[in-house]
Parts: sequence; C-alpha cells; structure tokens
Amino acid sequence: MAFGSSKKVLACVLALLSTPVWAVGKCERLVVTGSPDAPPYSWQDPQDPKHLIGANVDLLRQVADELGLKVEVLHAGRREQALEEVRSGRMDLLLDTPMQVAQLTALDYIHPPLQLNEYLVWTRHDAVLEFNGPADLARYQGSVSQKARLTPAFDAFAKAQLKLDRAQNLTQAFQKLVLGQVDYVLAGRYSGMALTQSLGVGNDVIARGLPVDRPGLYLAVSHNSACNDSWLRGQLASKLAQLPLSGTSEAVLQRNVERWKAQMQPAAQ
Repeated sequence: MAFGSSKKVLACVLALLSTPVWAVGKCERLVVTGSPDAPPYSWQDPQDPKHLIGANVDLLRQVADELGLKVEVLHAGRREQALEEVRSGRMDLLLDTPMQVAQLTALDYIHPPLQLNEYLVWTRHDAVLEFNGPADLARYQGSVSQKARLTPAFDAFAKAQLKLDRAQNLTQAFQKLVLGQVDYVLAGRYSGMALTQSLGVGNDVIARGLPVDRPGLYLAVSHNSACNDSWLRGQLASKLAQLPLSGTSEAVLQRNVERWKAQMQPAAQ
C-alpha cells in the first residue's frame, strides 16, 4: 500500500514538474497573417506572394526571436479572409488589427497596440485651408481611402459631420487632391509619406497639424489557437510595452517606408 502511494505521489510530482515545460514548449511556432494592403505596416511580398512583409512583420519577428518562437507570416487573402483564418484557429495570430468589440468573443487583443496609426490631414502645399481641429474640416470637401481603419468614434463623427469622398484606395484619394477635386485627404502619417513620395508629389502636398485620429493596430490571438495561453499573452504584452521605449518602432517604420517606396518606383515609372 505504501509502495503504491509512493508511486502515485511520484507520478503527481513528475506531472507538476513537466507542466511549465509543456506550457512554454507547446507553441514553438506561430502561424500569422494580416492585411495584404496596408503599407508600411503589412503588405504582400511581391517577391514571395505567399508571405507578408512590413513594419509589423519585422517587429513581430523581433519579439518572437526574443521569446524563442518561430513565426511564419502568410498571405491569407483580403482582410476579411485573414480575420476568418484566425477566428477559426487555422492561423494563430493577426498582426495589424484594430480593436473590434464584436471580435472579443473570438480574439484576445494584446495590449499595448503594436503601432498607433496616426491619421493626418493632407492638403496641397498652396491650399488656403483653416485647420485647428477636426470640426474645421466640415466646411471643406475631403477624401479618404475606403480601406482606412479609423476608430469607431472618429468614423461616426466623419459620417455625421464631414463631407468625405470614399476613394477606392489611397492613390486615388491623393490623385483627386492634386487635381483639385478635393480640399484634403485623411491618410496615415507613414502611408501618406510613402505614397506621395512614390507618386512624385511629395513637394506638392503637406500634412497639416496634429493627428485627427490614432487607431491602434493590435496583435490578436485566436481563442481557437493551441498557442493561446497566459504565458504567451503575458510575454507578448511585456515585449510590446518595451518597444516604444527603445525607439525600435520608429526605426522599423522608416525602414519599411523606404522599402515600399523602392518597390513602388518601377510601377510608377
């Protein structure tokens, strides 16, 4: 009887000792996806169309390396398709999603956000446009890409108060601005910078004032992912909190702005 009890105790001890190793080791590889059309944060790699590249990809790889995890960042289709791949658990993580209350039943959002996408007001360089805050835009005609991911609060304000043309993409929005068809464009700081320079209109348009909106771009782990545990979420949150302090995010963003501009040059020519 004593021998049998000792065996049970030994088995329990071994199980307890092995649990932390299993918890850390069960997720050695993350399968990740995101938006294929959101440079400089993430976009489809023209040299390797099955994968995504961009600032968020680079930052996630850096974090994963520090945690001893391997990541594969795959192109899963449009944003809606990428979201469904992660919701279902076929992929583990989204790398550039805004906070959506409706998705909280399927995704765990990691705080703080990986990036804050600052939306600025872009005008022609010689434009006479009085702008001290979002309310001033009500008297002007503006444009924004229909792919823009604004915060729910600002999106509601824009629909109620602003005259905003929803362009097919950001290129079309800036073309309308240069042609004088609209007075301003709402665009992200870095995406606007890269696009205007790649289109050769960097000297013709400027960004005005402070950001009108700052939606966060989050990492989000699927509830159906085998990798989703408290250890992973805690480690990701800790690493993300350290990124702004190190200046890494800014450097990675600037590098990917240049990367995207270089890829856009042949197309522009």
